[in-house]
Amino acid sequence: MDSRIKFRHLQVLIEVARHKSVGKAAEALHVTQPAVTRTMRELEDILETALVEKDGRGIRLSHVGEIFLRHAGESVASVRRGFDSISQALKEEGPPVRVGALPTVSATVMPDVAADFLGLKTGSRLTVVTGENRWLLEELRVGGLDLVVGRMAAPEMMTGLTFEPLYNEEVVFVVAADHPLAAGRNFSLSELANYPVLMPTRGSVIRPYVERLLLTNGIADFPTVIETVSDSFGRAFVMEHSAVWIISRGVVASELSAGRFRALDVDMAETRGAVGLTRLASAEPSPSLTLLMQTIRDRVSRRGSSFD
Repeated sequence: MDSRIKFRHLQVLIEVARHKSVGKAAEALHVTQPAVTRTMRELEDILETALVEKDGRGIRLSHVGEIFLRHAGESVASVRRGFDSISQALKEEGPPVRVGALPTVSATVMPDVAADFLGLKTGSRLTVVTGENRWLLEELRVGGLDLVVGRMAAPEMMTGLTFEPLYNEEVVFVVAADHPLAAGRNFSLSELANYPVLMPTRGSVIRPYVERLLLTNGIADFPTVIETVSDSFGRAFVMEHSAVWIISRGVVASELSAGRFRALDVDMAETRGAVGLTRLASAEPSPSLTLLMQTIRDRVSRRGSSFD
């Protein structure tokens, strides 16, 4: 390894990639914009190649930059785990366990898993965050998370990661129980054009499944669309504004069971995808993380076909 490469070079590269902006990267690192620019140029000189390129009014990593980012992220993540290990050893506590969960998992699996894990009294602090799949995987790569629980990402996003499938889940079109479409027969997707439609955002893992389904049925877009991955917003908007919500079934499982929501009669077979555990392939899980993953497996096994 070239001894000129410092930890700050890797940190700056990661933040520039995350924010696609020198200015925002500087804010995240609490340094000046010239300092970020200078550090990026130093790294490019060392590697003898350009790492960023213009992207409209912003910037993005070049193909070579994306390749180096994966290794930079693994290096920074490893150092962070080292700091965590020392900190926890001094406190005589277990290492922290940081989990990223997609909304569907946060609403179904994680509440019981968290309760079971606390009962094991490992001494490890459990953190659970939710968000879009792309952001969660970025945090996983740089050591901000130890595990992501959700749908398997696209192949190009899985480099350096390992995925363990647990169950399959499909997307559903849901409406409030008193919605005009709830009791309709011979339903057609074209009828959705008469109502607001909540779509998963473009960065969400289920968006490609939904777009493919709509295009297969001859629908390119709807007149009134709100893009969101907020389950709390989705629930409130569907109940109050006669909207149609396109979402993973697990997010609305309790509402469907209670009869507050109705799933529209649409063949969603092609939206089924594997939900499971994603982690860094190069990182050995801590004993606490191993226990948490087993707790998740046990909970999923107990629920069985209720996910279908």
